[in-house]
Amino acid sequence: MSLEAIEHTEPTSSAPPRRESARMQDAVAIIAVAVLFVTAWQFLPPLFGIPRYIIPTFSQCMVEIPVMIAQDALFAQIISSAWAALAGFVLGSLFGAACGYGLGLSPLFERVLAPYLLALQIAPKVAFAPLFIMWFGYNDLPKVLVTALIVFFPILVNVLQSMKTVDPDLVRLARAFSMRRAQIFWKVEFPASMPSLTAGLRIGATLAVIGVTVGELVGGNSGLGYLITYGEGQADTAMVFDAIILLTLLGIALYGAVAALERRILHYLPRIAHS
Repeated sequence: MSLEAIEHTEPTSSAPPRRESARMQDAVAIIAVAVLFVTAWQFLPPLFGIPRYIIPTFSQCMVEIPVMIAQDALFAQIISSAWAALAGFVLGSLFGAACGYGLGLSPLFERVLAPYLLALQIAPKVAFAPLFIMWFGYNDLPKVLVTALIVFFPILVNVLQSMKTVDPDLVRLARAFSMRRAQIFWKVEFPASMPSLTAGLRIGATLAVIGVTVGELVGGNSGLGYLITYGEGQADTAMVFDAIILLTLLGIALYGAVAALERRILHYLPRIAHS
């Protein structure tokens, strides 16, 4: 084999092990931080004399989980929150994307509706939860609607901004090829907006859990947010901590699913490789 061939093959053969080593280092660092956090959580509260009803230790929270499974139908509460978060996320995403594309295609509608959308965005979303409960009762619909309302705006803003920043040369080129307006949207504008849309979906995935928690805290009769309220009433801080941890894990799972979908959809975009 010639020296030239060796020079060309060496980087290709060494790149994957280098990336695997970086991933391994990241995983070890993440696990080390988690172990350090759990250790501090377990030993620092007793060390400083902090009672259980203020900050329970990690082991006390873990002991509480079987009790919640037996007495509080923990799995059913997790499913209730997960379903509401997913339903609200899908509903808010669909309406946010539809409104964003609609306003992007019609500058007149954007100018007319922008003040009202801004007012709705400024209005505190938490204030809508009691209103939805009065309208629809104590069921899952109010927390789904609150979640959808919270998810709606980040996606609307991202999609609308992406429609405004589409390369005008591409649009002019499409018109030069006699494309109709619908064809320009599907062939040029929609693909160009996908990175911004998926970024909005990632933001919405994190906000979906917040929306569900707000709905369950205000007037829910099921879900992890309801367990937070119930645990507060029983002065069971370990239950409150467990519910918060499970809600966080639910948000991470939803965010991870959206991120995986983004990688699959935007596989054609170049990614920066870190050595």
